[in-house]
Amino acid sequence: AAMDYAALAEAAAGKMELYRRDPSGWQGCRRTGEVAVSVRPSAEFAGNVYRGEGVVAASPQAVWECIKPVAGGLRTKWDENVKDFEVVEAISDNVSVCRTTTPSSFMRIISPREFVDVVLMKQYEDGTMLSAATNVEHPLCPPQPNFVRGFNYPCGCFCIPMPGEPDRTQLLSFFQTDLGGCLPQTVVDSFFPGSIAGFYSNLTKAVKALKA
Repeated sequence: AAMDYAALAEAAAGKMELYRRDPSGWQGCRRTGEVAVSVRPSAEFAGNVYRGEGVVAASPQAVWECIKPVAGGLRTKWDENVKDFEVVEAISDNVSVCRTTTPSSFMRIISPREFVDVVLMKQYEDGTMLSAATNVEHPLCPPQPNFVRGFNYPCGCFCIPMPGEPDRTQLLSFFQTDLGGCLPQTVVDSFFPGSIAGFYSNLTKAVKALKA
């Protein structure tokens, strides 16, 4: 039977809304000038879910322009964890199945990965934008021999307007990824907090460049 991509995307968005409202159980694990990263055990898989919270000095539109998951988008240019991003199938105006590849990282301990996700884009009445995703299978995306297939469990980014501050955006993001392969847990646990800090730092630079 065909996967119901739209329903899976909606469910991932619903999980993001729950995470956003649920302050319990998070342990701070990394803090930089741009982001506070916290972690708790995932309910989805035998790993962790990470939360990044920071304020970006730009409008929600500018931040969204940099992170929105669209073909030919800016993400591949600034996000060092995204080598290639392609839309495999557009399901509707706001739901698509996408394939993302990542370069080797963490001093090459982590080899290149590929992820196939259904991605949903959603706008809320207060102007908040959400991009949410979760892993799926797709007939056009059999595993590639030169990549390890990883799996994103419900994850996403909220671009939240800040009342009275049009040039500032709260960016709240949730990451929960099974990198696949045979990585030691210690490598995984030390990779993500630094990777999320890098995501916020590189996004901040990209937004500045976009505004310039």
